[in-house]
Amino acid sequence: MDEKFDCIIVGAGPSGATAALRLAGAGLNVVVFERGKPGSKNMFGGVLYSTVLNKLIPDFWKEAPVERHVIRKRFSLLSSTAEAAFDLSFNAFDSPPYNNSFTVLRARFDRWYAGKAEEAGALIVTDANVEDFIVEDNAIKGVKAGIEGGDVRADCVICAEGANSLLAEKSGLKTRPGPSSTTLGVKEVISLPKEVIEDRFSLEDGQGASFEFFGTALGGAAGSGFIYTNKDTLSVGIGVPISVLKEKGLKPNDLIEGFKGHPAVARYLRGGKTEEFSAHMIPEGGYKAVPTLVKDGLMLVGDSAGLLNPSLFREGTNLAMASGLLAAETVIDARAKGDFSARTLGGYAERLKKSFVIKDLLRYKDVPAAIGSIPGLFSEGPEAILEFLQGHFTVSEKSKDELHSEIRKAFRNKVSMKKLLLELYRASKALR
Repeated sequence: MDEKFDCIIVGAGPSGATAALRLAGAGLNVVVFERGKPGSKNMFGGVLYSTVLNKLIPDFWKEAPVERHVIRKRFSLLSSTAEAAFDLSFNAFDSPPYNNSFTVLRARFDRWYAGKAEEAGALIVTDANVEDFIVEDNAIKGVKAGIEGGDVRADCVICAEGANSLLAEKSGLKTRPGPSSTTLGVKEVISLPKEVIEDRFSLEDGQGASFEFFGTALGGAAGSGFIYTNKDTLSVGIGVPISVLKEKGLKPNDLIEGFKGHPAVARYLRGGKTEEFSAHMIPEGGYKAVPTLVKDGLMLVGDSAGLLNPSLFREGTNLAMASGLLAAETVIDARAKGDFSARTLGGYAERLKKSFVIKDLLRYKDVPAAIGSIPGLFSEGPEAILEFLQGHFTVSEKSKDELHSEIRKAFRNKVSMKKLLLELYRASKALR
């Protein structure tokens, strides 16, 4: 490619496609390099948070390949055989904009979204692996792509290549994330008839559900599980820190099979057929793991910048799209000034600080460390709590005083009340 571009974007996921859509819509000459095809290598649990998208493409759900809008959320604490759950359902989420929460399958959605950027005028080059940057006087002046004529120049590069961000590491803006701040997500797409899904999850046409599982969801290993409802499939999976896999010698396939076999999970999956299996790295270091975001000619967005909320909200796509949009706005300003130095591009970081992105990450900055320091919440704690609850509601010929005295004694013998309360306090303090 002999042509010089106003901006090069590496990666056609939600953050990259958002940046491309905004820049092309503003009349800038933009090229997006995607290692595969849009959506072919991307995976997430299943919920698209669309606050930013709905501003860029109003009422997008009327044409986008969304699966269902989420009206029901369920949070479950599991022991090895039992479940205690908190179930929420909101009729208000059953009308536009549907609480900006939709289940989607990335292979379909990302392809559609990249197409919208193309319609706006962005050039998307697929099957193109960007191997390095073109650097002159310590400033990024383009990229070296693994295609014919692969040295491509631009005034600015937006790195949206995801969690495994080798380019960002080469730039010196970030170091390789540690295993404790990176989660491996493993997911299966399991097919079931539409009517069965709606009956089994108490849904009506178009409505969706988000189920999150904690406690001993992974057999005592730190991590969580999920089920999200699609039109005629379920997205079922787990997330576990890579450090836990390494320390305990665990195999992801064994963990997801164990999760699917739990009585509280298996009842939703019976009769289903696994259609897809995928895995993906997730940056869950939170605010404290966010790297330097800009240098001369370069900005980091989305997972490449570690922008994911690791709290119970599990938000990522809205943070990714917001970062892509704010980076694009910064490029537009820089182009008007004719200055793509780190000083000018620093406006991107300032925009992020004023947005919900950094505000939310800052609020939940202690979550990763807190979760990692209280392993009892994934093993003996849930077992003791569920056994206590089971005993509390057991019907027998013993008086309630006798029964409750016995279960309190059994509970104290299984777990230190002081330790459990301290762990619960630390977790709640980080999450609130």
